[in-house]
Amino acid sequence: MSRSVLSVLVEDESGVLARISGLFSRRGYNIESLTVGPCEHEGLSRMIIVTKDDVEQVKKQLNKLINVIKITDLSELPFVDRELAIIKVSSRQNRAEIIEIADLFRSRIIDVSEESLIVEITGDTEKINAVVQLLTPYGIKEVARTGSIALLRGKKSAAKV
Repeated sequence: MSRSVLSVLVEDESGVLARISGLFSRRGYNIESLTVGPCEHEGLSRMIIVTKDDVEQVKKQLNKLINVIKITDLSELPFVDRELAIIKVSSRQNRAEIIEIADLFRSRIIDVSEESLIVEITGDTEKINAVVQLLTPYGIKEVARTGSIALLRGKKSAAKV
């Protein structure tokens, strides 16, 4: 199944996230990534929901929710997406190799201690997955990822209400 990316404009009120995630849960769909934050319209937030499930029925149900203002299926249009990850890697040995991998992917070392390095990387999901895979043999201690954020390319906007 292909990856679906939904941009959902919602009212910035408590309980909206619970209603939307509950809708996915009731349909038996898995949310691969979910980010929520304020957008350019006061009183609204943008949710970016990534799933590998077919979302046609979920989009119809989301449109029925009172707090949902607009849904745009970005996966049907040209869009850009990025995510941020920070990765703590054991660095008792091979510190130079870890730094070389970070440089190769245009990431940064944001913390250095006696026992570990923390690598910060921004990019699409495939790039982040590649860095994680390359750093795994060195001993990843922790990974924190933001999930995807996305916008339409060009003049079109998913934000027109």
